[in-house]
Amino acid sequence: MTHGSGDGDGGEGRTQYGPWVWTAYRAHNELLREKLKKRFDAQEGPWLDKVADALVEIVNARWEGGRKKEKELERLYAKLGDLLEE
Repeated sequence: MTHGSGDGDGGEGRTQYGPWVWTAYRAHNELLREKLKKRFDAQEGPWLDKVADALVEIVNARWEGGRKKEKELERLYAKLGDLLEE
């Protein structure tokens, strides 16, 4: 296997190294994504946990259907609204 440099304007070299370059590009984006997730978790984690809890409660209440009163759903939507306004 040869690792030629191509013709200088992206001809053979681009074809030859394209998959590696694409892999490096994806790895860079994945790393950036992980770093962003850590920053968001550090800054917004507790609030996002509350929002997630409220959403889970709403979904569970809706799935339970007739067993939950309309007032209970209204209370849960109000709770979510309050969190989103923080």
